[in-house]
Amino acid sequence: MRVVEPKVMHPGVASLPPLEPGPGMARTTVPVVPGPVDQAELLVLSEFVPPERGVVFPPPQQLAVGHGGAAHQREGEGGGQRDRDAGHGSWEGDAGHPIDRTAALATDVLRPRRYDEDVSVQRVLLAAPRGYCAGVDRAVDIVERALRLYGAPVYVRKQIVHNIHVVRDLERKGAVFVEEETEVPEGATVVLSAHGVAPEVYENSARRRLRVIDATCPLVTKVHLEARRFAKEESTILLIGHEGHEEVIGTSGEAPEHIRLVGDVDEARTVEVPDPTRVSYLSQTTLSVDETNRIIEVLRERFPGIQAPPRDDICYATQNRQDAVKEVARRADVLLVIGSDNSSNSNRLVEVSRAMGTSAYLIDDETEVDEAWLDGAENVGVTSGASAPEWLVDRVLAWLRHRGATEIEEVRVVEEHMAFGLPRGVRDSDLERAGVGA
Repeated sequence: MRVVEPKVMHPGVASLPPLEPGPGMARTTVPVVPGPVDQAELLVLSEFVPPERGVVFPPPQQLAVGHGGAAHQREGEGGGQRDRDAGHGSWEGDAGHPIDRTAALATDVLRPRRYDEDVSVQRVLLAAPRGYCAGVDRAVDIVERALRLYGAPVYVRKQIVHNIHVVRDLERKGAVFVEEETEVPEGATVVLSAHGVAPEVYENSARRRLRVIDATCPLVTKVHLEARRFAKEESTILLIGHEGHEEVIGTSGEAPEHIRLVGDVDEARTVEVPDPTRVSYLSQTTLSVDETNRIIEVLRERFPGIQAPPRDDICYATQNRQDAVKEVARRADVLLVIGSDNSSNSNRLVEVSRAMGTSAYLIDDETEVDEAWLDGAENVGVTSGASAPEWLVDRVLAWLRHRGATEIEEVRVVEEHMAFGLPRGVRDSDLERAGVGA
């Protein structure tokens, strides 16, 4: 195998040392992105890629060094920066030429990895169910159908689902992600994200004469309807959820004068209400089941007559994925959770595993795996959040196979058959009338 050493890099960034092949690397290649790509004249991908996998180059905007537009900056919301040092080479740009995290996510630019001789993965425990839930599958399908029916650009308010790979894929197809409906040109098509919106978003959209396609998950819509019902009864609604999450913002907008946010057990113990005899509770759909139950227990102790929703608000997919993680965590040495930082349900999967004493790490894809996490680990658990596509799981499994894993065992706790119908404007009948294939 030849050694590739880049000679010219982005100004202000130190030149890379050679990429040295590690043990067992006889059948691998070193793919190189030919320049120029934005301001970088030569970039080297971090992964040694087996020939049978081929090489897929991301679009240029994902390889930019020292750049990051608003759409890409949003990817970091809701979670902190992961530790990327972890015992192998890491190069950072200087103050004048920072390295965009987008580039790090796309190819882990400037961070060549080595194969660690201490990695001894033998078995992968693959959680099931995992990945897309019915609401996410529906939301992504809605955007793709809108693009076929109305043509690009189709505007999407917020990230359609909280996964940066899904967002980038839809961007490549012609979707334009914006923060607010007020950014959408008058008369254009806008898709509302799966997390739901406050009533004022519909009002603003109507004033701008936007063609609105609502991709709100039906299970989130159920919570909105419950909020309206409790508000009509003049009940104080204790909304269990995370401040700033889009779903919480949307639900709170249904009855802002009645809703009090409860983020944890401590807040449940101290929240004040005007009339303790007229209290109800709702919850965000993507929370930890165990933590939510503890909060509800405290609320019931303080307000014995508190009204509950007719059915639990935490969605079936959140429950099932957490149950599957519990089964995997009992047997795994470490768990890899595939999902983006701002994915609430993905973060909860990490917490569930750690609560059981099994180390867990959140990764967007295989390029974010630190091999030090796998030192001495024979059984590696893998799962994915409800907004992570299955092809990301396939990439992580290929990465683990290339590091010694010879057995993949699926650990299934339940079968899922849930499906939701599509909204008007993107149904099969709409596409047929327009002469567009479904």
